[in-house]
Amino acid sequence: TTKIRIVIRSFENKLLENKWGLERYTRKIGLPESRVLYTLLRSPHIDKKSREQFEMKINKKLLVIKTEMHELRKKFFWLKRQRIFGAQYEIQFSCKTRSDKD
Repeated sequence: TTKIRIVIRSFENKLLENKWGLERYTRKIGLPESRVLYTLLRSPHIDKKSREQFEMKINKKLLVIKTEMHELRKKFFWLKRQRIFGAQYEIQFSCKTRSDKD
């Protein structure tokens, strides 16, 4: 069996809820979101206490797809056709051979 792991990172949570047409062997695991705060001085000379804050939230989700070796090429081309604009994703493949122990 082969496992395909996909980590999706996005600024918008709506992109992660995309219906990918996933099979029943797919597990969706929500990863913790990271949050970064930026604080800027509005006027550095006169009003030092006047500040403005911005935050950036990055949502993450992990998809694990189990497949057989003979279907791996078809799954890989399917993943290449999936276009998620505004999201970054990382794909990892792991295979077990006959000589690997469980």
